[in-house]
Amino acid sequence: MEYNESEFLFETEVPENELIVSRTDLNGIITYVNDTFIKISGFSESELIGKNHNIVRHPDMPKSAFIDLWDTIKKEKKWNGNIKNIRKDKGFYWVNATISGVYKDGKLVEYKSIRIPLNNQEKLESQKKYDRAKINNNEKLRHIVYK
Repeated sequence: MEYNESEFLFETEVPENELIVSRTDLNGIITYVNDTFIKISGFSESELIGKNHNIVRHPDMPKSAFIDLWDTIKKEKKWNGNIKNIRKDKGFYWVNATISGVYKDGKLVEYKSIRIPLNNQEKLESQKKYDRAKINNNEKLRHIVYK
């Protein structure tokens, strides 16, 4: 999907006292979203359920971040990291995500993600880190790189 840089100017702040929660099947298809996810992402529940979780993947995110995420959770370990997501209106929001397996009778059946807000310093540090990762992986940047 190609985006115009001017489409990404508006940030939605995740409220301090709320969690964004979702669950997916083992292939990343969304099976549950809470009301906060719906409100912050701008998508309706019906637009999210049954879709791949990458529906909210912001183009600033380097591919390497998601390779690491999937490598970690497929080993049935917990993954934690900062993520920049895209809203339906092409705005964005930052979260710290913890993703782990959900087990039934000892068998991995799905993944859950719990996301909390970041402060401005964490957002800036994460943006710089992801810009460097994209440069190192020869991925296209869509904005100015901070030095």
